[in-house]
Amino acid sequence: MGRVGILGGTFNPPHIGHLAAARAALEQLQLARVLLVPAGIPPHKAVECEPGPEHRYEMSRLTAAAGERIEVSRVELDREGPSYTVDTLRLLNEKAPDDELTLIVGSDMAVDLPRWRDPEGILGLASLAVAARAGAERETVRRRLAALRGAERVVFLDMQEVDVSSSLVRERVARGLEIQGLVTDGVAEYIEEHGLYRKHGARAAQEVIA
Repeated sequence: MGRVGILGGTFNPPHIGHLAAARAALEQLQLARVLLVPAGIPPHKAVECEPGPEHRYEMSRLTAAAGERIEVSRVELDREGPSYTVDTLRLLNEKAPDDELTLIVGSDMAVDLPRWRDPEGILGLASLAVAARAGAERETVRRRLAALRGAERVVFLDMQEVDVSSSLVRERVARGLEIQGLVTDGVAEYIEEHGLYRKHGARAAQEVIA
């Protein structure tokens, strides 16, 4: 039996903000490990500049390798259909019923939880660890989730702001700019080796010139 954190996302690409959230959860919640779960088919939006799920998995694996007690799960990549969080948690619970699951999300995702598929089912399967930096953000999350059964299972992570996003990384690659310090060295090397996000950049540059 162990306390396991679940950090999902498209990871296109995974960046140091994801790694910081995983490390904060490990330390502050005394988790045994954190699983990075790359999305297969996100139910609410298409993956922008999709390099392919296997590339996203490999970059997630390289990110996990930069931290202790961080692993990667293929549970969503190997399942057909949209990657609904409640279904992922059920599968993980079935595979390891003695594990205590904690879903790690940012405050922007937490406030939208009531609109996810079966939000009370999610809170029944896992605690919710929210990376909300400011007091106002935390109050907003509490207010939005207050009506849900299981809202008492919400906890907050103390994190400094990490000013990076996957879209920023993709944009810098497209413009030929450095991304060191925004992603792990392994991910930066992988993006370079496989020429990821460059075609999108060429199209974007052409549109600007036009």
